[in-house]
Amino acid sequence: MRRRASLVLLAFAVFFAALSPLLRWYAFPRLVKIPPSQYQEMVLEAKPATLLDYGSLQSKQVEKVTIVQTLKGNVEESEKIERSAGRDVVVWDALSYVAGPDGKMVSQIPERYIFDAHSQAPVHATGEMVDGDAVRREGIEFKWPFLTEKRDYEYFDAQPRTSAPIHYMGTRTFRGLEVYYFEQTIPWTKVPYPKKMPIPGVDATTLEKQTGTTRWYTTKRMFWVDPVTGAPVNGEEIHKEELRGGTLLGGRDKVTVFAGHVKIRPDYLDYTVDLVKSNRRMVLLMTSYLPWGFLVLGTGLLALALVLEARSRRPRAPAAERDPEPVPV
Repeated sequence: MRRRASLVLLAFAVFFAALSPLLRWYAFPRLVKIPPSQYQEMVLEAKPATLLDYGSLQSKQVEKVTIVQTLKGNVEESEKIERSAGRDVVVWDALSYVAGPDGKMVSQIPERYIFDAHSQAPVHATGEMVDGDAVRREGIEFKWPFLTEKRDYEYFDAQPRTSAPIHYMGTRTFRGLEVYYFEQTIPWTKVPYPKKMPIPGVDATTLEKQTGTTRWYTTKRMFWVDPVTGAPVNGEEIHKEELRGGTLLGGRDKVTVFAGHVKIRPDYLDYTVDLVKSNRRMVLLMTSYLPWGFLVLGTGLLALALVLEARSRRPRAPAAERDPEPVPV
């Protein structure tokens, strides 16, 4: 009986020991992914800020500028692309809506971001765009990969429609979470006008061609990223935009369009941190808790099986040394 039990325990030990690496290296890359129907909204503010009055084309100090960013999963489009790409794909229809202190629109830029649901690598397909302009992204945007590494990444910038390195700057603690801090500085760069701008009587799509006035932008971009889920728990930008030259400025060399330190509004920051803490448990379950648990369980069962096997093989005492068997009356 002991030998039979040891064989059963040995079989379970092999099963759990084999299941441990399968969960981590086979199941995790295939099962853990971004859902195609995800919806997320984020409100950021710059308080105070410098903003251009497009009526007078004069810059002025305002109490705040609000930026509303929405990411909406487009399930129908993702299913179409999946059929031709042969892998799980997520399509995010994003919108960055900038409003002044009076709540009126300053600019809005729509995007379509197409990426691999598991690795977050860009997937190039018809419809990939920024503000109606077709683009071909390289690197990441909005989110880092699961199990983010301590290294630099290529990060796509929607303003110039190009990618540039975003640098890993060290490990920090943010609201009880150990996070990786990334930073990117974009020098002054000429960028296209948003197609929707509150300039009376002017078509923004032909503004540069008509007036010779160009739009320039620089930013310092900062992210605090949870390395388990790859989701930013906080993000900030020190952002500046200018109009330069041409006839639109009435002889001036340049004028500030927007300048401010953009931060996530506190209530949305609380929601984001809670959401990331919840999602990281699922990732840790597949990458750490279950694999290590199964490995420890398999090792324990193996040890128990060896003990039972050793006991079953222990030689019995010689007949002379055994206690006499009782004789029935």
